[in-house]
Formats: sequence, structure tokens, C-alpha cells
Amino acid sequence: MGVRENELEELKKCVERVISNCTLETCVAAMVRINIQRTKYKQIVCCFQFPDEYPKYPILTELKSHHISQKLLDGLVKICDEEAKKRLGKPQILQIIKLVSNFIDENPLCCCSEEITNIRKTWIEGSDELKLRQKTSSLLLKVNEGSYFIKYSIFIPENYPEKQVGIEAKESNFPAVFQRWFTAQSVEIARRCIEPPLKKKPKDPPFVLKPSMEPVVSFLIKEAHAFPRQTCKVCGEKAFPEDARNIHHDESSPKHVERILCGHIYHNACLDKYIKTPPFQGGKKCHTCGQQIFHEKWKITQKLAEERWAHKQAKQRELDEVVDFLS
Repeated sequence: MGVRENELEELKKCVERVISNCTLETCVAAMVRINIQRTKYKQIVCCFQFPDEYPKYPILTELKSHHISQKLLDGLVKICDEEAKKRLGKPQILQIIKLVSNFIDENPLCCCSEEITNIRKTWIEGSDELKLRQKTSSLLLKVNEGSYFIKYSIFIPENYPEKQVGIEAKESNFPAVFQRWFTAQSVEIARRCIEPPLKKKPKDPPFVLKPSMEPVVSFLIKEAHAFPRQTCKVCGEKAFPEDARNIHHDESSPKHVERILCGHIYHNACLDKYIKTPPFQGGKKCHTCGQQIFHEKWKITQKLAEERWAHKQAKQRELDEVVDFLS
């Protein structure tokens, strides 16, 4: 028997025993096909073909996967080719299989490589940072907008994307109310990616599970950039001060930044004045998008707002009459 035949027999005997979660699907002279799978989404099929005069020349390797990006697979093929060249004259397939198996184990983020590539290409700008932490199966995201920043750890679970990403706020100089909203909304976005809506509407399409990492990261990047750029539509000034050290953290401060339900922002005093000043017909609308304004601090009906305004005006007239009499 030649080297090729001996290698095929050896693979049949030991490859599934030596490599965990490995299935030998085809093992003949024309092709060797081995499936390595840790989870449904961390899976690579390795296909090998023997060149003429093997093992004098390196084995021909092709890697396939339904969920790992082709760009990443192409890079891994180059590494496999280099490994094969080191073993000229010797059996090569088992060593390459070990290399691919170790790659899956040591790179748990391989299951979301396409998302990571798309985030870097589409969303990362300026001094933003997205760092991979393969040992902890996590990403460190830092978004910078002027003097403002947020820093988050995004954890990728073992059975991702069937389970949603974990989200941990690390550091930020945004007001506390915005920090809480960033985190809460991120968790909700991740949940909606893997869980169907609680109340399905009759015309809604069937629920389809989707990866949650890119929606969460793109949301954090987009909103952290958007808020410091917005102006208060009542006074026309930047809602956030240019220097983050001058931000008003006291929620009762006139210059404290309030976020309304539609996502646009106002100064606390400006929004209070706008809501409590006529006209009240049809409710108060956002200056930017025209949606009705909703906020926990201003839960008053149109009728109550009109009554309070009328009472305030009556008090002012009484005061004016006293001042006029005394003068």
C-alpha cells in the first residue's frame, strides 16, 4: 500500500476518535470529506483532493460552511495550504483537520464574522473602536462623538444566534437617564431578534429568528453619534453642551436634556414651557417628526393643561392689578 492508501485507512480508524464532534462523510481516493461541528452555526466541512504524486505536493483543501463567512474560510484555506507544505512527503489531512478544529475552538466569534465585517464597513466611523476578545467570546465597543463616549461589552453565547447576545455597559459620560436607555433598548432589540412578538397581528409574516449582535451594535453606534449632534427645537441651541464636563446631570435642572418617546430631545425648561403654553388643541407635537409628545414627567390631558394655563393667567392678572394699584 502507498502513502495515500495508508492515510485513508488511518483516517477511517482514528479521525472521529481524535477530533471531537467530527464526522467522516467520505473517505475514498477521489475525495475525503470531513464535517467538524461544534454547534449548528460553528461548523466547517473540509474537502480534500489528492494531487498527482501526493505527498510530494500539498493536498488540495476546500472549506465550506453555511454560517461562517467565505472571506474567513478563504483565509483559513491559506493557513491550511501552508501547513500542508510543511508536511511534504508525509500524511497531511489529519494535521489539517486538527488545525481547523482548533481554529473553531479558539475563535468562538467565527459564527458572527459576517456581522463583524459589516459593522466595521458600515457603522464604525472616526475614532470608534470595535475590538474582538476571542478568549471571552466578546466584543468591546467604544463609540466617540465629540467629547461624549459610550463603552460596552457585547458577549456572544455558545449557541449564538439562537440565544441573544449579552450586553454590559462599561463606561460612559452621557447623563444617567441616557445610559439606562441605551442599555434597556439594546436588551429589547436583542430579545426581539430571537423571540416572536407577544401579541402577533393577523397580517404579520411568520417570525424568523435572526442574529442579534449587529442590530444591537449598530443601534448603540447610531444613537451615541446622533444625540450630541441634535439641537433643542424650542431654543435652537445644541441640546448637549460641547464639553461633556458641562453636562447637567440633575434631572430638575433647566438645561437637563430630556428624551421624548419618539427619540428627539429638548432642554427640560424648554419642553416644560412648550407643553404648558397654548395652543393645546390636539396635543403637543414634536417639532422634528410631528408625533405627539409623550414623557413620564408630563402626563396631563389637554383639558387639564388648558385649566392650568387659565388659572396661571388669572393669577398673573391679579398680580398685575395689585402692582398697578400700588404704583
